[in-house]
Amino acid sequence: MGLAMRIGARFIAVGVVLAVMAAEAFAASDVRSVRLWRAPDNTRLVFDLSGPVKHSVFTLTAPNRIVIDINGAKLATNFKSLALKGTPITSVRSAQRSADDLRVVIDLSTVVTPKSFTLAPNQQYGDRLVVDLFDQGADTPSALPSTQVASTPTVPVTPTQAPPKIVPAPSGKRDIVIAIDAGHGGEDPGALSPVKGKVEKQVTLMIAKELQRQINAEKGFRGELVRTGDYFIPLRRRTEIARKKGADLFVSIHADAAPRRSAFGASVYALSDRGATSETARWLADAENQSDLIGGAGNVSLDDKDRMLAGVLLDLSMTASLSSSLNVGQKVLSNIGQITPLHKRRVEQAGFMVLKSPDIPSILVETGFISNPNEANKLFSSKHQQSLARSITSGVKQFFQQNPPPGSYIAWQRDNGKIAPSAREHRVSSGESLAMIAERYQISLAALKSANSLSSNVIKVGQTLHIPATSLASQP
Repeated sequence: MGLAMRIGARFIAVGVVLAVMAAEAFAASDVRSVRLWRAPDNTRLVFDLSGPVKHSVFTLTAPNRIVIDINGAKLATNFKSLALKGTPITSVRSAQRSADDLRVVIDLSTVVTPKSFTLAPNQQYGDRLVVDLFDQGADTPSALPSTQVASTPTVPVTPTQAPPKIVPAPSGKRDIVIAIDAGHGGEDPGALSPVKGKVEKQVTLMIAKELQRQINAEKGFRGELVRTGDYFIPLRRRTEIARKKGADLFVSIHADAAPRRSAFGASVYALSDRGATSETARWLADAENQSDLIGGAGNVSLDDKDRMLAGVLLDLSMTASLSSSLNVGQKVLSNIGQITPLHKRRVEQAGFMVLKSPDIPSILVETGFISNPNEANKLFSSKHQQSLARSITSGVKQFFQQNPPPGSYIAWQRDNGKIAPSAREHRVSSGESLAMIAERYQISLAALKSANSLSSNVIKVGQTLHIPATSLASQP
């Protein structure tokens, strides 16, 4: 055989192999199950697949409907169990256009805007096709979510208490707004518990609702839930919701997990310095984000500034936000340490996406290890949820009594001497002992240890101690 013929034969062989591989990659996949979640402004459908597929989505009118063509798929389930009440969907039907081509038709009661994307398999779940149906007037994301989320059956979550009632502030004096973000949700269950049927997204919403109830019971404060039910919200969208609600603080509730079931304790996180730097650069590079931060509810105005000045102002805002985050985080951590063991005794810093708001102080509270059977049982206890919420509320109140936003009822109280002297902070210097610090501030050693959740008299240089307002003279 000549050289040209041998080369040609090899190209043909390679082509055949590639064709076979492509055919195998998109061999007929089964649609194994379909789940539905309703959010305040959209409805999400998740199709669980046995393998990858190609798909297309288009809309039809008169009557309104969405058509989803899934190439390389067969239906191995039905749509009878879908809870359509409260959604714009009136029915879901399907037809097998060919042996490997499935058409799904969603009949609608109103016009919606569809967005769709596929998710590759992860450690726990297989391929998925996600179709979001956004209500009229809802903000539809311009980019598809990049975070791959897991799928799990939805489980109803009920609040531990009655609906929250807000104690109104006096006329002309605004409330301090706390945005409360229940981590995960919908097809993203979060960490799994060894307790059967218990997952992170459930307990975070329970604690968030209890925290909202307790914050609303405090005059001059208002709690706003970022996620009110069992549905998924992209991470950046969570901070956008908080900003639109006029939040003075963003608190994200989570439950930790670790390979070792023995891991235990609560933690509080603020944004890392590296995360703050990268986020500042991202905001400056994105003109749309600048406009949103500025022209909307943001506290920083950059739209009329040149790039250098805008960078300085945004950096200052991020620095102030991070400083406040660390401050409120330490107060929350100290209060949590009085009702449950701590995993870390100081505020940790990491680049979590939900902490990256340059204009809203933000903390993430890991309420405990849901992977630990004992802590999982505690986390799902309404009594422990109430205690956790109470400790977070106390820390938040302490911070804002020291740093009330202008025009707020709490600022008015402080300016008129209606707030008792607040706790102070002391940074440990070389040569200082706990007893010396207690004597300096005229408080008992026991009170100082209790305020800082210390089990011994050992302290470290650079450690920040919280000094309670109670003096020796007022103690029995």
